[in-house]
Amino acid sequence: MFAPRSMPWPLVALFTAGYLASYLLPTTVGRLDSALPLSATQAGATGSALLLSSAAAGFTLAARVDRFGVRALARLGIALAVLGYGSAALTDSVPAVVLGAVVGGFGSGTMTAVAASGIAAGRDPHRVTTSGLLVVSALAGALYLTIPRLGPGHGLPLGAVALTALAVWPFTGRLPARTAPAAGSDGVRRPLPHRRAGLLLAATMPCWSLAQNALWGVSGRIGLGQAHLTEITVGAVFAVALGAGLLGVVGAGALGPRLGRALPIGLGTALIAGCIALSASATDLPSFALGEIAWNLCYPVVLSYVISLAAALDARGRWAVLVGSAASLGTAAGPLTGSLLSARAGFPAMGEVLAAVLLLTAVPMTAVALRTAPRRLRVVEISLRRAPVPDLAITGATRTETKVTPVTVGGVTVRDLAAKGIPAVHIPLTDTPAATIPA
Repeated sequence: MFAPRSMPWPLVALFTAGYLASYLLPTTVGRLDSALPLSATQAGATGSALLLSSAAAGFTLAARVDRFGVRALARLGIALAVLGYGSAALTDSVPAVVLGAVVGGFGSGTMTAVAASGIAAGRDPHRVTTSGLLVVSALAGALYLTIPRLGPGHGLPLGAVALTALAVWPFTGRLPARTAPAAGSDGVRRPLPHRRAGLLLAATMPCWSLAQNALWGVSGRIGLGQAHLTEITVGAVFAVALGAGLLGVVGAGALGPRLGRALPIGLGTALIAGCIALSASATDLPSFALGEIAWNLCYPVVLSYVISLAAALDARGRWAVLVGSAASLGTAAGPLTGSLLSARAGFPAMGEVLAAVLLLTAVPMTAVALRTAPRRLRVVEISLRRAPVPDLAITGATRTETKVTPVTVGGVTVRDLAAKGIPAVHIPLTDTPAATIPA
């Protein structure tokens, strides 16, 4: 699709525009509550409808991106986002706002599906994913600082998402019409690979995402009510936390695949669980700030590895889209879950429950990462010589030679080949049983 070492900026732009609505969800829901005749529950339900629509787009298009065309589908998603979010921003009619949010959410999900499919088909999904998370985190952080200075009203965050989608339109000209390399040269539709691992990851992601967003939905109330902070102080903590998220994304991009995926996902999720428990039980500024900042530092790191893991399960990006859509389901239910748990059990108990859920999800996610870890490439060199007993040299970092019995390859013995004066043959082998040579 793109040059091997070049950054596919059209995909990064689509990724940013598709994820921005969920990043701005707290301020969007808060302004729907304050600017429109909606209760807090109704405003939260509108935000949930937006995310559910986005998830529906992902589930619908997971295996159909190449069928409809990459460029055409990307432009359709942009058009729906601009139309939906733009119309919702320009009207005060509650039904029109809800309808616009749902239409815009489907557009966001469509853009995310196209981006995920293209990223999975690339040679370095983790690098592109971290770039996308870096851009969307920086943009969301800037909007969190800018929107409050522009005045009240529900239209500002929705309008920002619509304008971002519109700005991405020129990038679609550089997208291919089809992702031919990922679909296969023969055009045959193939079943999803790694079906068990993919289903396990997709089934786990709603719980993982729900725990994150349950805390995010009530973090402001924890800071104001339980930690007894002012609104200005809470806003400053959130701004610093978003900055820490940028550092986390940069760190994940620099680290790359050096540690594999299992360690960052498993250990990172455990650290997030501790951060959530700390933030939910905070009663003063130091504990609240430490919990929120550390959590926002770890979250994008783990998310980048989860996305790259899903991309590695299928080169066509179908698992990446399905896993992302499953995460959207948890995101949609997160704020409501946090509100119910905190109302019935209190913030500290809510944090303990969410931390326990995250620790439980870390087990299957780490198992999937371990099971699908890439295997090292070994090179077996068969040295064919004019000798009664040939040498079999297995080379890795250094060359070693071992005397073995004659080897038969394709029905022809090495002695026969050596008699014909055929030079040494280098055969790359993976660690799979099918790649062995019978002795």
